[in-house]
Amino acid sequence: MGDARAHIFISGLVQGVGYRYFAMRKANAYGISGFAKNLIDGRVEVVAEGSRSMVDQFISDLKAGPMAAHVTDVRIEWDNPTYEFKGFQGL
Repeated sequence: MGDARAHIFISGLVQGVGYRYFAMRKANAYGISGFAKNLIDGRVEVVAEGSRSMVDQFISDLKAGPMAAHVTDVRIEWDNPTYEFKGFQGL
């Protein structure tokens, strides 16, 4: 169980470049639960729950993204974890 929840919105060239798969791979490596999904406006939305240090590292990876992506902005809203997720999914 984690002690942090981040609701993250990533802007830039982040759809159609494997960004959600990248997020899933990184989240699984860090033991983070939650999801990543494409939004109609071109952003990717990510909810991540886990230990604060792992979520912080995950966010650093999201800011870089996969090689084909170009991240221009990352917005983060912190909250208390809800423990509603089992693993991490790309929606």
